[in-house]
Amino acid sequence: MLFKLKSILTLFVCACLIAGHGEAATRDNPRANVPKPRVHTDHSTFFSKPFADGPAVTRACLECHKNAAAEIMKTAHWNWVGDEDVMVPGHDTPVRIGKKNLMNNYCIGIQSNWVRCTQCHAGYGWEDDTFDFSKQDNVDCLVCHDRTTTYNKDPNGAGRPDPKADLLAIAKSVGYPKRANCGYCHFAGGGGDAVKHGDMDGSLLNPRERIDIHMSRHKLECIDCHQTKNHLIPGRLISVSVDAKNRFDCTLCHASQPHKDMRLNAHGAAVACQTCHIPRIAPEEATKMSWDWSQAGDIEREKAVNDPHQYAAIKGVFEYAVNIAPEYAWFNGTADHYLLGETIDPETVTAMAKPMGSIRDGKARIWPFKVHRGKQIYDLKNRYFIVPKTYGPGGYWKDFDWDKAARLGSEATGLSYSGEFGFAPTEMYWAINHMVVTSRQALSCKDCHGQGGRLNWEALGYDGDPAVRGGRQRTGMLETETAGGR
Repeated sequence: MLFKLKSILTLFVCACLIAGHGEAATRDNPRANVPKPRVHTDHSTFFSKPFADGPAVTRACLECHKNAAAEIMKTAHWNWVGDEDVMVPGHDTPVRIGKKNLMNNYCIGIQSNWVRCTQCHAGYGWEDDTFDFSKQDNVDCLVCHDRTTTYNKDPNGAGRPDPKADLLAIAKSVGYPKRANCGYCHFAGGGGDAVKHGDMDGSLLNPRERIDIHMSRHKLECIDCHQTKNHLIPGRLISVSVDAKNRFDCTLCHASQPHKDMRLNAHGAAVACQTCHIPRIAPEEATKMSWDWSQAGDIEREKAVNDPHQYAAIKGVFEYAVNIAPEYAWFNGTADHYLLGETIDPETVTAMAKPMGSIRDGKARIWPFKVHRGKQIYDLKNRYFIVPKTYGPGGYWKDFDWDKAARLGSEATGLSYSGEFGFAPTEMYWAINHMVVTSRQALSCKDCHGQGGRLNWEALGYDGDPAVRGGRQRTGMLETETAGGR
């Protein structure tokens, strides 16, 4: 009875606070520092003769932008690995990791599959492990700076332009990157629109306010938040990073105490802004939530199902979802990863990427995630995951032969292959940062507190609802005092 009474009182207090919830910073509110639109230089008269290929365009760009390629070559967009070795939790030796050598539970890995994967590389011609990362005219300027929205890369061209692309017209159009430039790769990650991310897809090109308040009402572009210096774009993804470097947060534009009601501001010690202000993932376009490779290979099943969102013979079984609540976990800005060759227990779920942090970590906040679950090939005797060759001659997508795909993929990665394989479960966390909604759509107190709240307090380490039991600071759960913490 006492618990119910406290819950009722808590909800009453929360209801009184909701009015303050709508007072977060906006364009007309001095608490926000909304970037002003950038003005780019008109290039329409700079070029007159057709370009033979992508590198020819790059050479023309470098005549004026002499340092641009060198700057790009220092970034993860070019190298697909970080700029220094880092310590991965659970490992004794620093390693340099990134998309180039990490595995995932979507298309698994780029090694032996370069040509198809490097369609999204910011360069031309990355066909295998001999690609020259020092050749400046291999840098693709157009993929980020095209303003015609007609530039495409050849899906089978290792990052080269589609032969149909009018390179002269595109070169004349160049300017600061727009949403379509960033979205060309980031919206379509994993093989199609909305597949990989739960918070980035084609609906952001021209979103309604219920999808994203920043890009609708305030007309912001990606680079307004991801403010770039010397081609270094801040904002690392949890899926490819270990440390907290090169990140940014909402305080780039918003005050650290953005609400008029201090009770709401106090939540910031333990709850990320994204948790309340991004209440749903994939609000309009369905996103892929699971991928089971073990059931691939059945052409007749593909014909019977006749829905590529449910089954594809070359890939297996999928599950999609739209407009769903995220999952929540503590996140301190760092992440753990499965590394190539790491031993697994095939009877348990292996995390390919997961957030670090806990209720006792003063730097951690409760954060929203899309958690993608999969089942993928592993070496039965060596007990580690395999990067199979899926694309091109000998690849699974052509021959439907897992043994051959495992052997060819292992030759590319340098891992030994025992000749026996199985399939094991995986999961991968994707931090949710985009598709911020209007203040009226944000979570209210009753969405998390009281009966039927969406947060699993016990799973997060609390002894019941903190609105009743007390937060982590009050109950002495924090191991550090650097960040307060409710």
